[in-house]
Amino acid sequence: MASAQDQLERSGNVYHKVACARGNPNGTARCHAHVVTDARGNELNGQVTPNVVPSGYGPTDLRSAYNITSNGTTTIAIVDAYGYPNAEADLAVYRSQYGLPACTTANGCFKKVNQSGVQGSYPATDTGWSQEQALDIDMASAMCPGCKIVLVQATSATLANLAAAVRTAAAMPGVTVISNSYGGSESGSATYESAYNQPGKAVTVSTGDSGYGTQFPASSPHVIAVGGTHLVRASNARGWSETAWTSGGSGCSTVYAKPSFQTDALCTMRVEADVSAVGDPNTGVAVYGPTSRRASGWLVFGGTSVSAPLIGGIYGVTGHTPTGAASIYANKASLNDVTSGSNGTCGGTYFCTAGVGYDGPTGNGTPNGTAPF
Repeated sequence: MASAQDQLERSGNVYHKVACARGNPNGTARCHAHVVTDARGNELNGQVTPNVVPSGYGPTDLRSAYNITSNGTTTIAIVDAYGYPNAEADLAVYRSQYGLPACTTANGCFKKVNQSGVQGSYPATDTGWSQEQALDIDMASAMCPGCKIVLVQATSATLANLAAAVRTAAAMPGVTVISNSYGGSESGSATYESAYNQPGKAVTVSTGDSGYGTQFPASSPHVIAVGGTHLVRASNARGWSETAWTSGGSGCSTVYAKPSFQTDALCTMRVEADVSAVGDPNTGVAVYGPTSRRASGWLVFGGTSVSAPLIGGIYGVTGHTPTGAASIYANKASLNDVTSGSNGTCGGTYFCTAGVGYDGPTGNGTPNGTAPF
């Protein structure tokens, strides 16, 4: 977990820090969760007294923003690195707070396995990655409260181990969605790309938190690359408004060929993102998860680590069996087009600048119901 002494980041008036330290070497990935903090880098507890609604958007807010009305019945797999001993107990607090049905090992809703698919022999605990896992299972729950959840824990954050965990997730009975909220350099990633080619399953991947610049596995042509937005309430017909998150990832791959469903002109290779959802910590989400190795509490999170499992949850609601992101491009008229904001410098092109129609930071837009999924 990144320490309070790590360099703070700021979005508007909100301070936040990465859950997983930047600077990971090639061949590894880092999680993309951001924890909201005070000006000194201390994580803010979102619920300081009993019976107080936690800070940050909850399930009702998120389902309203994205026009999701069904609860789903399928199984969502969450792939992350390292152990999280309190995953089931923390999830129970989140779901109870918001009136979601219990999701436990006992009732067959929740299952935790290591990268080999074994219930036991879990990896060593890493608090930052545990926070990522808490965020992921809470967002999947928020969007698809009727879905079962399988948490697959890779032994470490190497691309090799994460790819092994994805293959394990894909082989588990009933899994239709595999959510991945991590990324690293494209360099040397081709060895692992085939793990993310899972026809008939929605493999969602966060595009990163470093602004304009490509990351793997979001750059795989077989995944659904999910960017981040700034989401606020508005006095319009939708009731919400979005702009591109300034630190959300996007980019034009230097490794992977352009899939047939992408028709943008300037990038001749695979371009990301495909779709987007809330990611700005300044408009963050409520999560119940680790505040240290031994304690848990209410926190507020941002990052495209929010948006990837959120979109995964919507695929869980539909129960569809997609092949990559093709249906998003075929049904982009059913999305909320995000037309303003930027995540970097790219000569004013759509690679990093939101505008009408497709753009890198927000893809084809954000969900407005389940049609594209």
